[in-house]
Amino acid sequence: MMHEFIPPATRFARLPERFAMKRGGVLHGARVAYETFGRPSATGDNVVLLLTGLSPDAHAASSPEDPAPGWWESMLGPGKPIDTDQWHVICVNSLGGCQGSTGPASRDPATGQPYRLSFPELSIEDIADAAANTVRHLGFEQLACVVGASMGGMSALALLARHPELARSHVSISAAAHSLPYSIAIRSLQREAIRSDPLWNDGQYLPERYPERGMLTARKIGMTTYRSAREWERRFGRERSGAGDAAFGPEFAVEFYLDHHARRFVRRFDPNSYLYLSRSMDWFDLGELCDGSTAEALARLRVDQALVIGTETDILFPLHQQRQIADGLRAGGADVEFLALESDLGHDAFLADLESFGPPVAKFLSTL
Repeated sequence: MMHEFIPPATRFARLPERFAMKRGGVLHGARVAYETFGRPSATGDNVVLLLTGLSPDAHAASSPEDPAPGWWESMLGPGKPIDTDQWHVICVNSLGGCQGSTGPASRDPATGQPYRLSFPELSIEDIADAAANTVRHLGFEQLACVVGASMGGMSALALLARHPELARSHVSISAAAHSLPYSIAIRSLQREAIRSDPLWNDGQYLPERYPERGMLTARKIGMTTYRSAREWERRFGRERSGAGDAAFGPEFAVEFYLDHHARRFVRRFDPNSYLYLSRSMDWFDLGELCDGSTAEALARLRVDQALVIGTETDILFPLHQQRQIADGLRAGGADVEFLALESDLGHDAFLADLESFGPPVAKFLSTL
């Protein structure tokens, strides 16, 4: 199986010996990978939990233990919007991932072999429960704030629902209380690309026969939804970068861009983890807590303050889904600020547009 890529500063929290999953199945001896940034206060009242999107690891920012830039380097660190001179930040690699947390590439203690597709069905709620266990493993009983972006925003909502006393406030960025048909369809195509690669071999692929073609296609499909058509036009237009090396091969600059960035990703990620995590997003529906009423489920979440941010060019988690989160939390009594930001960068604007996303996050945290 694929070798796990674990950043140098990553640590591990053991989950309860018998960790029950929402959809059935139990993990034994599972763990969650995490990194911490900044120092906890004497009373532990400055702890922020950061929950990630589908693919990031726990290395959100550089640190003395690992000076390599993290995936949210522009947002997190001393003097930055999530100021680690003030906040003690815990970032976890999602359960089911492949960067240290127990997932399909991990060894099943019952067999000594990798789980592969025998890994139990994974839900967003399982990811939330594992993150909550990690917080308590580290000795904290309450968070000042839980921050979640994209899939991490879903995980944060599940955490607030299942562990109602754990967090006093919430920052929701480009998130949703459930998946829409469009995003389900896109992820279905990504999974089909992986499963259609003969090297995937029903999940039993070998490291030397990694299903690269399927993963490349899946990643490229995802990347076309992470940014907006407006940005593609502005950045690439109809620029050509070559005539292509084969019939119908890459010719336009945007094609070379997709290929370059997809190749940087694929061999660092387990295809089976990609399948499990993407399906967990499809399944997630906070409204299940209240007979299908998303509004009522959101109103039941108990936070004092919340910041909900989205952008009008996000096609994967459209802006009206962030507005739904804000309205629901407000109906439950929370003091909510909702921001519809103008950015050409689409769903991934929270990673690439610090000028838009950084100041409101910093301002919100300063009020806690």
